[in-house]
Amino acid sequence: MKLFVYNMREFDELRFFENYCKENRIKFEYTAESPTLENAKLAKGCEIVDIITTPIKRDLIDKWKEMGVKCITTRTIGYDHIDYEYAKSIGIGVVHISYSPSSVADYTVMMMLMGCRKMKHNMERAAIQDYSLKGKLGRELHNCTVGIVGTGKIGKTVIRNLSGFGCRILAYDVRQSEEVKEYAEYVSLDKLLKSSDIISLHVPATPESFHMIDDKAIAKMKQDVIIINCARGSLIDTEALIKGIEKKKIAFAGLDVIENEAGLYYYNRQGEPLHNPQLAILRSYSNVMVTPHTAFYTDEAVMNMVENSIICAKAYIDGKKTPFEV
Repeated sequence: MKLFVYNMREFDELRFFENYCKENRIKFEYTAESPTLENAKLAKGCEIVDIITTPIKRDLIDKWKEMGVKCITTRTIGYDHIDYEYAKSIGIGVVHISYSPSSVADYTVMMMLMGCRKMKHNMERAAIQDYSLKGKLGRELHNCTVGIVGTGKIGKTVIRNLSGFGCRILAYDVRQSEEVKEYAEYVSLDKLLKSSDIISLHVPATPESFHMIDDKAIAKMKQDVIIINCARGSLIDTEALIKGIEKKKIAFAGLDVIENEAGLYYYNRQGEPLHNPQLAILRSYSNVMVTPHTAFYTDEAVMNMVENSIICAKAYIDGKKTPFEV
């Protein structure tokens, strides 16, 4: 069995690929480049291609099919960047992975605390030696009602982490978890939006979740609400978010993901036009923290991503059941 890896990061992923491919008796080759029609030929003779977040469209899928590819595995939980329905229709399997939920969950709580304590503003003022107190008054997390939208592995871990802070926790999901009920109260999405001081998103990108946070949703929220998104950029209508910040309805936004981040995040774009004016606007606010989709990025999560992308793809090729087949 042979695997071709795109977007290989030699500084953190390569050693894990070497270990787990050897353990699973898989030969592999790689490139640091993102997959394109021009470099699709690199995967010739490989049953599996291993990718990250590059949009994978029909023309590239067709090219890989010609090369003999039988499975596309993505080193991500989300798989909305792949035209997976088309891939499956021509006989190519698509699998995704899971990784340590604590990576994103810890980062989420960090974002909440930074929002409560106006940390970006505080750090910006300290950088120019303004040590005055005006404008830096924060709030305590235990006095807040926190709403968690999505109670899968990551949302559930966020809730468990928050339980130690003593705050009231509300939860919304179409599938309720008995474990979550030990720490949080399930409510309707409408009630969660209206009742929460902090709202954190942990749902996948689907047609149903697209722009779930829009003008109407923001209008329902409490004054000075804090919004955290460490899930997918498409969950928030960025124009609506900007309006909410400008009107001072939103006190803080912690965004590890944004709309139209493909081709931007994970690349060094120093000195280049970013072609994303919404990002420039968001970065200009002292009450918005924007990070480049790095909530997941821990040593354990990277190890999990590599190992599971290999194991799940191998299971598919071997004809075995895997819960991560799309």
